[in-house]
Amino acid sequence: MRWKLNSSVYKRMSSKELTTMLNQDIENSAKVTSSQENGNPSWKLSLPHICVATLISFLFGYHVSVVNEPLESISLDLGFAGNTLAEGLVVSTCLGGAFVGCLFSGSIADGIGRRRSFQLSALPMIVGAAISASTKRLEGMLLGRFLVGTGMGLGPPVASLYVTEISPSYVRGTYGSFIQIATCLGIIVALFVGIPVKDTAGWWRVCFWVATAPAILLAICMEFCVESPQWLYKRGRIGEAEAEFERLLGASHVKAAMAELTRTDRGEDGDSIKYSELLYGRHFKVVFIGTTLFALQQLSGINAVFYFSSTVFKSAGVPSSLANICVGFSNLSGSIIAMLLMDKLGRRLLLLGSFIGMAVAMGVQAGAASLHHLSSGTIYLSVGGMLLFVLSFSLGAGPVPGLLLPEIFPNRIRAKAMALCMSVHWVINFFVGLLFLQLLEQLGAQLLYSIFATVCVVAAIFVRKNVVETKGKTLQEIEVALLQTQ
Repeated sequence: MRWKLNSSVYKRMSSKELTTMLNQDIENSAKVTSSQENGNPSWKLSLPHICVATLISFLFGYHVSVVNEPLESISLDLGFAGNTLAEGLVVSTCLGGAFVGCLFSGSIADGIGRRRSFQLSALPMIVGAAISASTKRLEGMLLGRFLVGTGMGLGPPVASLYVTEISPSYVRGTYGSFIQIATCLGIIVALFVGIPVKDTAGWWRVCFWVATAPAILLAICMEFCVESPQWLYKRGRIGEAEAEFERLLGASHVKAAMAELTRTDRGEDGDSIKYSELLYGRHFKVVFIGTTLFALQQLSGINAVFYFSSTVFKSAGVPSSLANICVGFSNLSGSIIAMLLMDKLGRRLLLLGSFIGMAVAMGVQAGAASLHHLSSGTIYLSVGGMLLFVLSFSLGAGPVPGLLLPEIFPNRIRAKAMALCMSVHWVINFFVGLLFLQLLEQLGAQLLYSIFATVCVVAAIFVRKNVVETKGKTLQEIEVALLQTQ
């Protein structure tokens, strides 16, 4: 059974009129629809759209890691060798751009849609990478890195929204894990691409040129992908939302999907929500949970471990390039396991177990740091604790927040709430990167790792008390359940 709305009709009708018509149709035929539905929609219909969307996550991982190996060569060629401030700016300028891009991601995603937002995020990543690859001055490198950062800030929140909104509920956790896996693959590819940089003059320019290819591919392929039906419905384009549901779920599941979507949007104000509205009223609780999860994720010390990994591996006689690859594969392995378990064990259990595992790993790291004599046992303890921490992070604390939050945010606030939460992520990420080495010098590794372990314990307690399970539920079922508990 299909909605009898053609383009000439729905374009002349308001969103409320269309909603009223759909509500009447739904109420008259919900039972018939339920009896007609047999099993879940095919996951194969939505998979190509998910794969295209995760290209932005691949780019995110690639650009985060692309300067790790080539930084020394870049500094020599551009004339700032030995200038630690300039080297730090090459790395951190990306974070500043990401914060700016993230601030506007919610308004852009709500204003022009998810597909166009992906294409818009690809543009500065193409231009920025090209500028970085061809520049002969530090200023050009910083400009390129900033532009890439704006795309990095805009794209990932939209990817989380898009994957959550177009995935069938029974595989949404699996598909959400694709984001983390794509990020890991981007990091690993960047490390492998950077291997010849010490032996081949100017190879660092190739590293940046390579980054333009997936960004161009994203911009082109997204033209053929579906738009989010939730966004179309919110804009009053209900006939188009129906058509996109048919592409994603198959014709026999369209009516049930539209029924769920309409049921939760009854009585909702269609006007755009302001950021200030997220900080009070009935939406405050879910926004507080979201921002706190991202804050605890970054304060857990994951970036500190990445920053310090080379030093630990060097003490064990392992080259830094091999160390980075070991950490990258540990991250990838955990992400693949999380993908397999996400829709079986659920988000909450994985998140809880992940933070507990991270706390144990940090305790091992702190214990190793307390041993003043450097023996083979101490080295193995440090290396093992680090890899266990990364593995534990990738099992839950890495992939789950980006999947869970779009699930618990109502459709009306989803884009801007994600932008707010990701902005908190970038701010804390920046300050952890800025202050870590100074804190390590002043506090020592044992105390600093003990603080990180404590944060992980606090995060586990927070998850246990505040996070709800969303496994196997439609976005509309989650929204209704959360509103009933507030």
